[in-house]
Amino acid sequence: MHRLAGACGVVLLLCAFPARPQVIEFEANGLKYQTLSKSGVTLMFATLAYRLRAYAVIQASVANGSEAPYIIRPEDFVFYRADGTSVRASTANSVVQMLSEKGGSSDVLKLVNAYELSLYGIPNMRSTNGYEQRRQAALLSGGNRFRAAAAASAVALTQTKLAPGDSSDGAVFFPTGGKPLGPGHLVVRTSTDTFEFKAE
Repeated sequence: MHRLAGACGVVLLLCAFPARPQVIEFEANGLKYQTLSKSGVTLMFATLAYRLRAYAVIQASVANGSEAPYIIRPEDFVFYRADGTSVRASTANSVVQMLSEKGGSSDVLKLVNAYELSLYGIPNMRSTNGYEQRRQAALLSGGNRFRAAAAASAVALTQTKLAPGDSSDGAVFFPTGGKPLGPGHLVVRTSTDTFEFKAE
Protein backbone atom coordinates (compact mmCIF):
# COMPACT_ATOMS: atom_id res chain seq x y z
CA MET A 1 0.00 0.00 0.00
CA HIS A 2 2.86 2.35 0.87
CA ARG A 3 4.48 1.56 -2.49
CA LEU A 4 1.26 2.41 -4.35
CA ALA A 5 0.93 5.70 -2.49
CA GLY A 6 4.56 6.50 -3.28
CA ALA A 7 4.06 5.74 -7.00
CA CYS A 8 0.96 7.94 -7.08
CA GLY A 9 2.95 10.73 -5.44
CA VAL A 10 5.65 10.48 -8.14
CA VAL A 11 3.02 10.59 -10.91
CA LEU A 12 1.36 13.65 -9.35
CA LEU A 13 4.75 15.33 -9.03
CA LEU A 14 5.52 14.65 -12.70
CA CYS A 15 2.13 16.03 -13.72
CA ALA A 16 2.67 19.15 -11.65
CA PHE A 17 6.06 19.73 -13.28
CA PRO A 18 5.77 18.65 -16.92
CA ALA A 19 8.96 17.63 -18.68
CA ARG A 20 10.84 20.41 -20.46
CA PRO A 21 11.04 20.02 -24.20
CA GLN A 22 14.38 18.46 -25.08
CA VAL A 23 16.75 19.41 -27.84
CA ILE A 24 17.43 16.51 -30.18
CA GLU A 25 20.73 16.45 -32.02
CA PHE A 26 21.57 14.54 -35.19
CA GLU A 27 23.95 14.64 -38.13
CA ALA A 28 23.02 14.67 -41.81
CA ASN A 29 25.29 15.18 -44.79
CA GLY A 30 28.18 16.32 -42.56
CA LEU A 31 26.15 18.97 -40.71
CA LYS A 32 25.14 18.93 -37.04
CA TYR A 33 21.46 19.69 -36.54
CA GLN A 34 19.51 20.55 -33.42
CA THR A 35 15.73 20.34 -33.28
CA LEU A 36 13.23 21.40 -30.62
CA SER A 37 9.42 21.25 -30.42
CA LYS A 38 7.18 23.53 -28.36
CA SER A 39 3.41 23.93 -28.43
CA GLY A 40 3.23 21.79 -31.57
CA VAL A 41 5.81 23.88 -33.47
CA THR A 42 9.13 22.26 -34.41
CA LEU A 43 12.22 24.33 -35.16
CA MET A 44 15.46 22.87 -36.53
CA PHE A 45 18.78 24.41 -37.54
CA ALA A 46 22.36 23.69 -38.59
CA THR A 47 25.28 26.08 -39.01
CA LEU A 48 26.59 26.15 -42.57
CA ALA A 49 30.36 26.13 -43.12
CA TYR A 50 29.87 28.64 -45.94
CA ARG A 51 29.96 32.34 -45.03
CA LEU A 52 28.48 34.98 -47.31
CA ARG A 53 30.67 38.09 -47.33
CA ALA A 54 29.99 39.71 -43.92
CA TYR A 55 27.51 37.06 -42.76
CA ALA A 56 27.62 33.72 -40.99
CA VAL A 57 24.75 31.53 -42.22
CA ILE A 58 22.52 28.89 -40.65
CA GLN A 59 19.91 26.71 -42.33
CA ALA A 60 16.61 26.76 -40.40
CA SER A 61 13.37 24.82 -40.82
CA VAL A 62 10.07 25.30 -39.02
CA ALA A 63 6.97 23.07 -39.05
CA ASN A 64 3.64 24.21 -37.62
CA GLY A 65 1.95 21.23 -36.01
CA SER A 66 -0.23 23.45 -33.83
CA GLU A 67 -3.87 24.32 -34.46
CA ALA A 68 -3.26 28.04 -35.05
CA PRO A 69 -1.26 30.07 -37.58
CA TYR A 70 2.38 30.65 -36.60
CA ILE A 71 4.66 33.55 -37.58
CA ILE A 72 8.45 33.21 -37.78
CA ARG A 73 10.93 35.97 -38.74
CA PRO A 74 14.71 35.91 -39.17
CA GLU A 75 14.94 38.73 -36.62
CA ASP A 76 13.61 36.27 -34.02
CA PHE A 77 17.00 34.47 -34.16
CA VAL A 78 19.76 35.61 -31.76
CA PHE A 79 23.10 33.88 -31.29
CA TYR A 80 24.65 34.22 -27.82
CA ARG A 81 28.41 33.81 -27.89
CA ALA A 82 30.39 32.18 -25.11
CA ASP A 83 32.09 35.53 -24.39
CA GLY A 84 28.72 37.08 -23.43
CA THR A 85 28.12 39.06 -26.63
CA SER A 86 25.18 38.39 -28.92
CA VAL A 87 24.32 38.91 -32.56
CA ARG A 88 20.80 39.21 -33.98
CA ALA A 89 20.04 37.89 -37.45
CA SER A 90 19.53 40.39 -40.26
CA THR A 91 16.29 40.78 -42.16
CA ALA A 92 16.08 38.90 -45.44
CA ASN A 93 15.51 42.20 -47.28
CA SER A 94 18.77 43.71 -46.03
CA VAL A 95 20.77 40.66 -47.15
CA VAL A 96 19.13 40.58 -50.59
CA GLN A 97 19.70 44.34 -50.94
CA MET A 98 23.40 43.91 -50.11
CA LEU A 99 23.74 41.13 -52.67
CA SER A 100 21.95 43.09 -55.37
CA GLU A 101 24.32 46.04 -54.79
CA LYS A 102 27.65 44.37 -53.96
CA GLY A 103 27.33 40.65 -54.51
CA GLY A 104 28.41 38.83 -57.61
CA SER A 105 26.82 35.82 -59.25
CA SER A 106 29.56 33.63 -57.72
CA ASP A 107 28.44 34.69 -54.20
CA VAL A 108 24.88 33.63 -54.91
CA LEU A 109 25.94 30.41 -56.64
CA LYS A 110 28.10 29.35 -53.67
CA LEU A 111 25.30 30.23 -51.25
CA VAL A 112 22.73 28.26 -53.24
CA ASN A 113 25.06 25.25 -53.53
CA ALA A 114 25.82 25.25 -49.78
CA TYR A 115 22.15 25.64 -48.91
CA GLU A 116 20.96 22.90 -51.27
CA LEU A 117 23.64 20.54 -49.97
CA SER A 118 22.33 21.03 -46.43
CA LEU A 119 18.63 20.96 -47.32
CA TYR A 120 18.62 17.92 -49.58
CA GLY A 121 20.82 15.98 -47.15
CA ILE A 122 18.05 15.89 -44.51
CA PRO A 123 16.15 12.61 -44.69
CA ASN A 124 12.36 12.93 -45.16
CA MET A 125 12.51 16.75 -45.33
CA ARG A 126 9.33 18.06 -46.91
CA SER A 127 8.57 21.76 -46.93
CA THR A 128 5.18 23.08 -48.02
CA ASN A 129 6.23 26.73 -48.20
CA GLY A 130 10.02 26.81 -48.39
CA TYR A 131 13.08 27.11 -50.55
CA GLU A 132 12.03 24.77 -53.35
CA GLN A 133 8.82 26.70 -54.00
CA ARG A 134 10.68 30.04 -53.90
CA ARG A 135 13.43 28.67 -56.17
CA GLN A 136 10.91 27.71 -58.86
CA ALA A 137 9.54 31.26 -58.83
CA ALA A 138 13.08 32.73 -59.02
CA LEU A 139 13.87 30.67 -62.13
CA LEU A 140 11.17 32.60 -63.99
CA SER A 141 12.85 35.94 -63.26
CA GLY A 142 14.59 37.81 -66.09
CA GLY A 143 18.03 39.45 -66.22
CA ASN A 144 21.24 38.22 -64.58
CA ARG A 145 21.38 40.80 -61.81
CA PHE A 146 17.70 40.45 -61.02
CA ARG A 147 18.00 36.65 -61.18
CA ALA A 148 20.88 36.72 -58.64
CA ALA A 149 18.80 38.82 -56.22
CA ALA A 150 15.80 36.53 -56.80
CA ALA A 151 17.94 33.44 -56.11
CA ALA A 152 19.22 35.01 -52.89
CA SER A 153 15.69 35.86 -51.80
CA ALA A 154 14.65 32.27 -52.55
CA VAL A 155 17.32 30.98 -50.15
CA ALA A 156 16.67 33.48 -47.34
CA LEU A 157 14.14 32.78 -44.61
CA THR A 158 11.65 35.64 -44.74
CA GLN A 159 8.88 36.58 -42.35
CA THR A 160 6.45 33.74 -42.85
CA LYS A 161 2.95 33.02 -41.56
CA LEU A 162 2.46 29.26 -41.50
CA ALA A 163 -1.02 27.79 -41.49
CA PRO A 164 -1.55 24.69 -39.33
CA GLY A 165 0.24 21.79 -41.01
CA ASP A 166 2.52 24.04 -43.10
CA SER A 167 6.31 24.16 -42.95
CA SER A 168 9.06 26.36 -44.32
CA ASP A 169 12.84 26.62 -44.44
CA GLY A 170 15.47 29.17 -45.31
CA ALA A 171 18.89 30.60 -44.62
CA VAL A 172 19.28 32.98 -41.67
CA PHE A 173 22.12 35.50 -41.87
CA PHE A 174 24.09 36.84 -38.89
CA PRO A 175 26.25 39.95 -39.45
CA THR A 176 29.65 38.84 -38.12
CA GLY A 177 32.07 40.69 -40.36
CA GLY A 178 32.63 37.46 -42.27
CA LYS A 179 33.77 35.51 -39.19
CA PRO A 180 32.19 32.27 -37.98
CA LEU A 181 29.65 32.45 -35.16
CA GLY A 182 32.01 30.52 -32.89
CA PRO A 183 31.09 28.85 -29.60
CA GLY A 184 27.71 29.75 -28.16
CA HIS A 185 24.04 28.91 -28.48
CA LEU A 186 21.02 29.94 -30.52
CA VAL A 187 17.82 31.38 -29.03
CA VAL A 188 14.70 31.98 -31.15
CA ARG A 189 12.01 34.17 -29.54
CA THR A 190 8.74 34.32 -31.42
CA SER A 191 5.61 36.12 -30.23
CA THR A 192 4.46 32.97 -28.41
CA ASP A 193 7.49 30.75 -27.70
CA THR A 194 11.20 30.76 -26.85
CA PHE A 195 13.34 28.03 -28.39
CA GLU A 196 16.73 27.69 -26.67
CA PHE A 197 19.24 25.34 -28.22
CA LYS A 198 22.35 23.73 -26.75
CA ALA A 199 25.70 25.45 -26.77
CA GLU A 200 27.98 24.41 -29.60
